[in-house]
Amino acid sequence: MEALVEEFGHPTYVSFPVIAARLLLAAIFGAAIGYEREVNNRPAGLRTHILVCVAAATFGILTVEIAHAPMFEGELFKFDPIRAVEAVTAGIAFLAAGTILFAKGEVHGLTTGAGMWLAGAIGLSAGLGFWQIAGLGTLLTLIVLMVLQSMERKPKFEKPGAQDSKPHD
Repeated sequence: MEALVEEFGHPTYVSFPVIAARLLLAAIFGAAIGYEREVNNRPAGLRTHILVCVAAATFGILTVEIAHAPMFEGELFKFDPIRAVEAVTAGIAFLAAGTILFAKGEVHGLTTGAGMWLAGAIGLSAGLGFWQIAGLGTLLTLIVLMVLQSMERKPKFEKPGAQDSKPHD
């Protein structure tokens, strides 16, 4: 019984209320980006972006905890926190790539994939405690997705060889 108390009762380097705040912030930021994607009926929406952000934040918190855990002290363990960032980046890039489709000569889902990748970076920032970076990243993401979308309207061109089906006068 004492072993269980020790296992589940040991303190973390970052206090639990701070961990909860970081995860909640990541969920809120992910929801803001995901909501915009959801409204525009994109393949990865609200739930996906929240999960990506919270997962990345969790990995960020784990990185901090591992760096300060007594079991990893000493010369046997060499810890490089950048490796955790690289692993999260690669994992989310893999997920984001799955949203990109090439069909009938057109690419679809590129912005959604980039948004998921950025949601991962925002979540990692929140998880590591860099609130300002996470907040500014979210703000810039929303500006790009909402404001710049209106400037990106592409004219629809007829396909070569397409003829008007109406009879001529």
